Amino acid sequence: MYKILIADDEQKIREVLREYAEYEGHEVVEAVDGMQAVELSKQEDFDIIILDIMMPRLDGFSACKEIRKFKQTPVLMLSARGEEYDKLFGFEIGADDYVVKPFSPKEVLARINAIIKRNKGSDSVADTAVFEGLEINFTSRDVKIDGVKANLTPKEYDLLFYLVRNKNIALSRNKLLEEVWGYDFFGDDRTIDTHIKMLRNNLGPYRKFIVTLRGMGYKFETDAD
Repeated sequence: MYKILIADDEQKIREVLREYAEYEGHEVVEAVDGMQAVELSKQEDFDIIILDIMMPRLDGFSACKEIRKFKQTPVLMLSARGEEYDKLFGFEIGADDYVVKPFSPKEVLARINAIIKRNKGSDSVADTAVFEGLEINFTSRDVKIDGVKANLTPKEYDLLFYLVRNKNIALSRNKLLEEVWGYDFFGDDRTIDTHIKMLRNNLGPYRKFIVTLRGMGYKFETDAD
């Protein structure tokens, strides 16, 4: 079972999520604000961290950025606001997923399971891939650009790895959303386009391998074996 950190200044939210998580056998630790979440993340290892965006002392976005400085634990953001800007900003600073309040606790638990299984599953693939100066290590989740380690968000790693493992195969936006996010995504196709843009920027000259399929999606195209 999983060890989950829930950081939210609303006690009722923490209690509801704790009840559902513990019912499924998970261990839950609570934090009342972003500062406490960061400190607990330094002291303990969690399988996933749930961060509310609007918290006193330190908001969820800032807490996520601080945690990313020393750990790559998956992060699920909670917010009462559903603006696209907030979602995309969350993804850019390293969040793995984003849920808008009010939400179904069952949905949150389903997303938690999908995120953790996806992250743990990626560790079991012990292989590497090299395309010119682009080096990808699936085991350690390392990506190097001409020998220099790239600084990708967790979602960018997932997206790149899925594209590479399906190289030269045309992938629709819906397929990418379903496979990379791990559940049926009810949102805008621009989510994929934004992540592709971020990923391309980080790949530098090797952005050329990610080809846009107009009106459909993308594929990782290369003649390399």
